Amino acid sequence: MKTLYLDLISGMAGDMFIAALLDLGVDDKRLERELRKLKLDGYHLHISRQQKSSIDGIKFDVHLAHDHNYAHEQDHHVHETACGLHLHGHAHEHYHHDGDHTHEHEGQRNFSEIKQLISRSRLSAWVKQKSIAVFARIADAEGKIHGLPPDEVHFHEVGAVDSIVDIVGAAICLELLGKPRVMASPVVEGTGWIRCAHGRFPVPAPATLAILGACGIGVTQCDEPHELVTPTGAAILAEFVESFGPMENIVAEKIGFGLGTRENKTRPNVLRAVMGTITRQSARTEKSTGGVLDWETDHIAVLETNLDDCSGEILGHFVESALADGALDVFHTPIQMKKSRPGVLLTILCRETDADKFSEFILRNTTAFGVRKTIAERRKLRREFIEIKTPVGEVTVKIGRLSGKIVQAAPEFESVKKAAAKAKVPVKQIFEAAAKNTKHLK
Repeated sequence: MKTLYLDLISGMAGDMFIAALLDLGVDDKRLERELRKLKLDGYHLHISRQQKSSIDGIKFDVHLAHDHNYAHEQDHHVHETACGLHLHGHAHEHYHHDGDHTHEHEGQRNFSEIKQLISRSRLSAWVKQKSIAVFARIADAEGKIHGLPPDEVHFHEVGAVDSIVDIVGAAICLELLGKPRVMASPVVEGTGWIRCAHGRFPVPAPATLAILGACGIGVTQCDEPHELVTPTGAAILAEFVESFGPMENIVAEKIGFGLGTRENKTRPNVLRAVMGTITRQSARTEKSTGGVLDWETDHIAVLETNLDDCSGEILGHFVESALADGALDVFHTPIQMKKSRPGVLLTILCRETDADKFSEFILRNTTAFGVRKTIAERRKLRREFIEIKTPVGEVTVKIGRLSGKIVQAAPEFESVKKAAAKAKVPVKQIFEAAAKNTKHLK
């Protein structure tokens, strides 16, 4: 599985993230075509190759239709923090900082309306789910700060347009890159003050700090006297990044630079994105008859609890809910407990950054009084997805390679089910035909 590593030397904003992925090779025309599926008016994109501190990269701007001379990236960090979110009970001003020229606009969208806009689009199910999840993190943080339910959080009309483009565009770019595993360096934020619609606040912005804190993501401030991480950037990191730390055994295959607008005083205002694979030193030295073992590795959290008083109905619902909420796997195993009582061992496998979320999920939704957490290393075959022909059409097959050789090949059940429904034949028939046609791959 490919790994995307984000080097947060100058923090991150949504536009810088998209720009870095475009520099990695995402097709800008495909990005625009996908964004048009939102049927969202009032903007156009401007993508250009520029330099920042002598570093060549991509600049991504969302130009708003009401003012073609204004790009929302005149100063993206100021714009987003000052204008991005407005709430009931406050004046809904929206100011663009463009020299001495101030613009004021009317209109707003709340989180519920943005969810509907995304849900009704023709975007893929994955992009819809991830985009709404990122927006939910921002709305939840702002709602807690201002004492409102998330659905009542209002995004100013103009602020919402570029926020929607940045957030949905980020999910689209990741999908176009093949949904790589995402890792990042520790989060670096600046210092100083920001001027929000609700007053003056110290950096980090209230929403940024709340979003990162809710996921247990640490923040370290540097001596750059500006905001470096925007709420949108924080929400993208919280949703997609599995772990934060220094690069470890990443073989860089492509490197992209997303450029910001501001000229920083202490560091280049760029986001460096590295696309590659992780190679453990042990994998280079271990041998087998097939040569070097080039399996992929990562770390996950293993959460466990013993239960002897939880009904089958509750356990069944729990498994479905946890998987729908992003758990990697959920299962329960029969065990014998104290006093020879029959019970189950409930286990969740999840990303390290999701360990607290799912620990709470267990405690709130089962009869558990405690949860055990272990961090485990996984060793995985290098995975690919290919299409193979069957008598009723093509079916997706997942293959696993070790040291360059295919050692596993299995039809994807959802693809088989779809093909069977279309051909009106039993699923078993398509599955067996697909499995037969995978034998020549090994």
